Amino acid sequence: MKHILIHGRRGAGKSTMIEKLVSELDVPVYGFYTRTVRTDDEGYHQIYMYPAGSVERPTGEGNHVGDCNTRERTINLQVFDTLGVEYLRAKPDGILVMDEIGFMEQDSERFCNAVLQALDGDIPVLAGVKAGMDVPFLRRVLEHPKVEVYELNPDKRREIYEQILPQVRNWNEALRSC
Repeated sequence: MKHILIHGRRGAGKSTMIEKLVSELDVPVYGFYTRTVRTDDEGYHQIYMYPAGSVERPTGEGNHVGDCNTRERTINLQVFDTLGVEYLRAKPDGILVMDEIGFMEQDSERFCNAVLQALDGDIPVLAGVKAGMDVPFLRRVLEHPKVEVYELNPDKRREIYEQILPQVRNWNEALRSC
């Protein structure tokens, strides 16, 4: 079994595709989603982390991973070290979602190790991986021997979705039969 990594630039549709694929599942979903909240017209936004199985999306200090615009960024590594690592604890009855893996967490050794351990494991992983930055951690993720990487761009969304969907459905069936 290969884990699925959807690799693309901001706005390519990684998160939307992951949510659409997850909607096909009727097994537990573990892991995390990250979402941005735009705060001004200059491109400045706050980024928050949520449990993948949750409908609620609070915006508070406890799940605020950082802020950035095109020039500056601040990162709250403690959220990656604590909440992020906690969200990566999955049970073998479901799949593990990581949306998204990017540059902000590269200095959280605990979080990076937890991501790589998940990729070493047998619980299916469906992850979005940010493109456009040369980060050693992201290279390790993308080059992991147990992953299949799908390069996503707006022109190939439907095609990539149709390629990934059968594997996600196979995961679902295999997990339901256990």
